[in-house]
Amino acid sequence: MLNPSSPVSVQCSEDSMVVTVQRDFYGNGRLVNPSDLLLGTCTAGSQSSGTTVVFQIALQECGSNLEMTSDILIYKINLSYAPTASSNVPIIRSSPAVVPIWCYYPRFGNVSSNAIKPTWAPFSTTVSSEERLSFSLTLMTEDWSAPRPSLVYQLGEIFYIEALVDIENHVPMMLFVDSCVATLTPDETSNPHYDIITYNGCLMDGMLGDSSSAFVSPRPEANKLRFTVDAFRFMNSDLSLIYITCHLRAADINQTPDPMNKACSYNKATSSWSPVEGPSVNCQCCNTGNCAAVGSRRTLRGPYPARSRGVGKRDVGSHLEKYTVATLGPLLVTGSKPNQDSTEGISQASRMDVEEPLQLWVLVAMGSITSVVVAVTLIVAAKCLLKKLSQK
Repeated sequence: MLNPSSPVSVQCSEDSMVVTVQRDFYGNGRLVNPSDLLLGTCTAGSQSSGTTVVFQIALQECGSNLEMTSDILIYKINLSYAPTASSNVPIIRSSPAVVPIWCYYPRFGNVSSNAIKPTWAPFSTTVSSEERLSFSLTLMTEDWSAPRPSLVYQLGEIFYIEALVDIENHVPMMLFVDSCVATLTPDETSNPHYDIITYNGCLMDGMLGDSSSAFVSPRPEANKLRFTVDAFRFMNSDLSLIYITCHLRAADINQTPDPMNKACSYNKATSSWSPVEGPSVNCQCCNTGNCAAVGSRRTLRGPYPARSRGVGKRDVGSHLEKYTVATLGPLLVTGSKPNQDSTEGISQASRMDVEEPLQLWVLVAMGSITSVVVAVTLIVAAKCLLKKLSQK
């Protein structure tokens, strides 16, 4: 849904879209004619009122276009405003405009000749292993009560991410997120990439001045870890699609927190690190990046990069650890309100309509003034010449 203060708002559902247009389209108090508005080839529906014009269409109607990438479906259609003159008045007082309307859908589910009905769940990666142990990484709603029903975000929103190891009949274990990296493809080694969590549990994104990213403390359960990340996008990325790949690890429930078993958030107010559990000294290596030197069992970026999928086991002293790699995405992050550019285009068109006649008037006025000055000069010169001749 677009900004309620904008003249056009869009709601994309599973197989249709609803476009609502304010009749005060330019915000100048002049209401546009509903018959002058078209969504593709379709006119407004019966839900229109004195102040709004409503279009409700199926995704594949009214001349819409479908574009597909490897990850998303994009339905595109244009909202057109073409002002017409009254039957007895040959003038118009507003400019035409075209507003592009796009609806995005993840490419999950089957595509047939029927209307597309994307599958909205699950928005997580789950990997099972023997002994009824499984890991999951899930995008949650703001109150952590359920999986988020959309993968579309805008800058200024927050990713609420929950990591879980489902122990079921397994012995109790504690979950850690050793690393998370954002990329434009599912390949975590691709470029460009952005490290969100590194050094076995240091949430580095929280150090940025415009970020509030942090682990949620205390844990809701030992086998569950939650953290938030402020939405972001890669520069020079047209579609703003990102993947977040995390290395998850389950350790013995009695594992003593240490620099290799931690979840640390940065507190900008105190310029210090705070752990979800254990002493703050465990987080000091987040500044130096030498956490692996304290306990040399794992690498800095992820526990076992050679095995990028599946669930593995590793003996660490007398403890048994299990680990996996889970990926969220693709997440679609828009850098601005979808109709901002369109609104700016409308404003620019309106300014041009005013400025061009103004420039013409200036030219005409300057030409007229120049002609008057020349005429006056000639008359004065002629009078002076006649006066001199008469004196002779």
